[in-house]
Amino acid sequence: MHTDTERCVRAVQSKDARFDGWFFTAVLTTRIYCRPSCPVVPPKVANMTFYPSAAACQQAGFRACKRCRPDTSPGSPEWNARADSVARAMRLIRDGVVDREGVPGLAARLGYSARQIERQLLAELGAGPLALARAQRAQTARLLIETTELPMAQVAFAAGFSSIRAFNETVREVFALAPGELRTRAARGPRATAAPGVIALRLPYRAPLNPGNLFGHLAATAVPGVEEWRDGAYRRTLTLPYGHGVVALAPASDHIACRLSLTDPRDLTRAISRCRWLLDLDADPVAVDAQLRTDPLLAPLVDAGPGRRVPRTVDGAEFAVRAVLGQQVSTAAARTHAARLVTAHGVPVEDPEGGLTHLFPTPEALAGLDPEALALPRTRRTTLTTLVAALAEDRLRLGTDTDWERARAELAALPGFGPWTVESIAMRALGDPDAFLPTDLGIRRAAERLGLPATPAALTARAADWRPWRAYAVQYLWTVDDHPINHLPA
Repeated sequence: MHTDTERCVRAVQSKDARFDGWFFTAVLTTRIYCRPSCPVVPPKVANMTFYPSAAACQQAGFRACKRCRPDTSPGSPEWNARADSVARAMRLIRDGVVDREGVPGLAARLGYSARQIERQLLAELGAGPLALARAQRAQTARLLIETTELPMAQVAFAAGFSSIRAFNETVREVFALAPGELRTRAARGPRATAAPGVIALRLPYRAPLNPGNLFGHLAATAVPGVEEWRDGAYRRTLTLPYGHGVVALAPASDHIACRLSLTDPRDLTRAISRCRWLLDLDADPVAVDAQLRTDPLLAPLVDAGPGRRVPRTVDGAEFAVRAVLGQQVSTAAARTHAARLVTAHGVPVEDPEGGLTHLFPTPEALAGLDPEALALPRTRRTTLTTLVAALAEDRLRLGTDTDWERARAELAALPGFGPWTVESIAMRALGDPDAFLPTDLGIRRAAERLGLPATPAALTARAADWRPWRAYAVQYLWTVDDHPINHLPA
């Protein structure tokens, strides 16, 4: 979008927050870059230039605006709506892969050479993987500086910097303030209160956001010991690269309140990325709802509760296991089966607030389970053990970098994987915004009540007009039934 100068100028002059994260405005006279909704008086058009990423702005010598804090913008919705190599690379960079594995590790995950990835990212984002990762490190460092009392040396290494010098130079260059000055400024303003060892922050999103289906779904399907709804917040344990964590997420009027307790602060970048992915916070609800409103049968559902997101997962392998456990049983039965696996094979953890007891078991931990110990039909046992073996042996990968169509084909080749299971995983684990569940019982009931075609084939043909947002159409269709997944818990 940054190449459409006229459209960008209109967005900046109208301070349209919908475009935050889509592009960044750099001011040639002040050498500052801002988000489109920056509250200051817009600069002259002749002094504006536009970039597709904060990293590109920084690489061109601009520093972040202290008023609008462009580094805290929601991410571009493009990277969640696409499955090409650039979108997959951006999702991996957002997960901190470059910090942990370097550019060669990023390229290896995508199946390209490091040079190819560099060229593709430069062409589309104006910055290579190292610059993009550096911009993310700066944002993580700022969060730790402003929300914790960690010594600056610990902040530097937790944010992914290799040295104190690189940390100091980057913070000064990006924010035009020394790390100590950032902390002093934050101390003068209002700060979220948090217990010692807890990082409290705000996760931005594009309005509108309907929290009913998002948190209602997560709470209604919560696995005891791993997830819970408490005091107006969804809480769960997280398995992270350097340790584990506990997160509490609560909807607010213009953000999601997030409280993170981590055993290793180096996991902050990954934890934030996983939480944003879980709640689909980088979506563009205005574009989604506008497309779905063109269908006269869907329009009343959209108007009744706009801004519905797709509830996802923090771990693709975990959701795949849970999807198999949920085949042809009720939500309560699926939770019971999952809870038994957690108790038998999950890693115990301590929760300062109580209630959460385990991490969900990894595929490696489940690889040795005794099928006879599972209270499942024999065919379902085979489905589960085959899936677990494929995940544990890395023959099947279900991450944010996974190619959607390839994963569908690999899942469909496993015994016991029908269209409902495959599409559920594509929608909630892989994040495909066009995944569709025409065989789902709730969808079939909704179709019957709304006058949509009843058979899966006919409904799929009818849903072609909803593309590429059929996963969001599923969320609206589910609201036809009065089910707990559609409402915030009491």
